[in-house]
Amino acid sequence: MPTSNPVRVKPWPSWPLHDTAEAEALRQVVESGEWNGVDASAVLAFERAYAGFLDAEHVITCTNGTVSLEIAMTAMGIGSGDEVIVPPYTFLATASAVLKVNALPVFADIDPGTYNLDPDAVVAAIGPRTSAVIAVHFAGQPADLDRLRDICARQGLALIEDSAHAHGAAWNGQLVGTFGQFGSWSFQGSKNLTGGEGGALSTDDALLAATARELRNCGRRPGFDWYDHFSLGGNWRLTAFQAAVLSAGLARLPEQLARREACAEVLDRELAALPGIAPLARDARTTVHAHHLYAFRYRPEESGGPPLEEFCTALQRLGVPATPGYPRPLPRQPLFAERNFDVKATAWRPEHQPTRYDELNLPVCERACAETVWLPHNLLLADPEEMWDVVNAVALAGNAEASA
Repeated sequence: MPTSNPVRVKPWPSWPLHDTAEAEALRQVVESGEWNGVDASAVLAFERAYAGFLDAEHVITCTNGTVSLEIAMTAMGIGSGDEVIVPPYTFLATASAVLKVNALPVFADIDPGTYNLDPDAVVAAIGPRTSAVIAVHFAGQPADLDRLRDICARQGLALIEDSAHAHGAAWNGQLVGTFGQFGSWSFQGSKNLTGGEGGALSTDDALLAATARELRNCGRRPGFDWYDHFSLGGNWRLTAFQAAVLSAGLARLPEQLARREACAEVLDRELAALPGIAPLARDARTTVHAHHLYAFRYRPEESGGPPLEEFCTALQRLGVPATPGYPRPLPRQPLFAERNFDVKATAWRPEHQPTRYDELNLPVCERACAETVWLPHNLLLADPEEMWDVVNAVALAGNAEASA
């Protein structure tokens, strides 16, 4: 059967999902006249609802997930002269946010099974200027929060959870975003909980929460005049329209989490039986995997199949929207490799070996970039039995003769 004949003809579930709940929520905001402001009813309602969902004391909304990371670090006094450990297999924002506060990102390699930060690599990367660790919950699976939290506590480092992929994910029964000093969230259009754009921080620390609220609102403090500004913040406020859409989506999230888990269970079991295919490992302490992505390793040297790019193109022709993952480790991007940032503000020096980005040895991340395939999370909102379309397409696309 040639790969030009689709295995999957029926459309996959679309994203973002919406119904009359969003329309009604937006109508109420329009008619209320409260379209903006940190005290808008829709904004406060979502912050309370999401804090309740996470079992966190505080949720502070903002414009996007990148800004939430910047606010978190600024609130903790991280800046010039500091280093922050980050993974190399992540979106740009995890590390660029560090540069935005004039600190330096230090890249530690990832675990070969989960693609999350390798705690041993984190320990090796700690230096005298290290102030924090940003742990990304890649694809929706929690990082090793037991070890990372212990390492940070023993070394006196802040732990920030980049939870942009992980809405509803849980580690030993506790939702992510509640283990570190801050949890950082993105509500960008592709995310499992979306307002089109938007972001948030979660924390149990009342002082950090107050500082974050001040920073996202132009340095203003409650009880003072509109033109009183106490810190160098910004206009990073979520709109009431976004908050209303997020509240409607939050109501659906638990059912969607369960459906994604059921579909991923089929894929984990069936894809593992195919030659050259290896699903990412699932840590036994991951009690809920959010599955922002379904990622698996493709090794044509084991199956005789085509190269990665051709394999993904074949899957697309077969009706499965597969793409290669990150094309290179983040420090190989010109921004870092060529040091296209303010080296003076970040206090970078040539002798700072952890930040000689062009010399870093990141073998696990290098291999992940060379062999990983991503499937989008909306695919996992189909019925579990429909995952056989994925399995059959992967088997066909990885067959050298069928792909010729």
